[in-house]
Amino acid sequence: MLLNRRHFNHLLLSTVALAALPLQARAELIEGQDWRAITPPQPSDVPGKIEVLEFFSYGCPHCGSLNPLLKQWQTTLPEDVVLRRVPITFGRQAWANLARLFYALESLDELERLDQPLFTALHEDRAKLFTESAIVDWLDDQAIDLQRFKDAFNSFDVQTKVGRSDYLAEHYQIDAVPTLAIGGRYAVLNENAQTLPDLIAIADQLIERVRRETSAPPAA
Repeated sequence: MLLNRRHFNHLLLSTVALAALPLQARAELIEGQDWRAITPPQPSDVPGKIEVLEFFSYGCPHCGSLNPLLKQWQTTLPEDVVLRRVPITFGRQAWANLARLFYALESLDELERLDQPLFTALHEDRAKLFTESAIVDWLDDQAIDLQRFKDAFNSFDVQTKVGRSDYLAEHYQIDAVPTLAIGGRYAVLNENAQTLPDLIAIADQLIERVRRETSAPPAA
């Protein structure tokens, strides 16, 4: 499992204490501790870009803790790198509804406004947003067109995107969230991480590795 509760809580506490300190790159990343290979490598949905996928769920409190850091990191990414978020279900109906919620809000251009509030509602306010009716009740206080939301939530397009997310999770061998996958080749592990920013620092180094590998001339 990528992040067990004890280790993640340690990372979170360390992050709070060290948030003002610059990230320190590791001299050399260690396979099986800092990263694992994705076998076989997966193609990008964004040609010409190094695609970073965050596999997550609103049902995961650790994902909510990492989310603000990822949003900040996204603003610093170079032009050849793109971050995409992939809500997955692990076969759970409750998480499937949360994945449908993500894509429905995205289609209505409401995701940016309600993204972090959803984590807060679920993990601080203890709202049980696992059914369509519970989700709609919560959204009723969020100044959103409920009929448009219901239409999107139940649309074929959203259902297709949820299926695609689960397909990606299977092919990237995702067994825990949050997980960052880099360039279809590597997944970030946290055995050596001391803070949440360390996970992003590992991702930065893996981005550099993918950039070198994909720009290198083919072997003779």
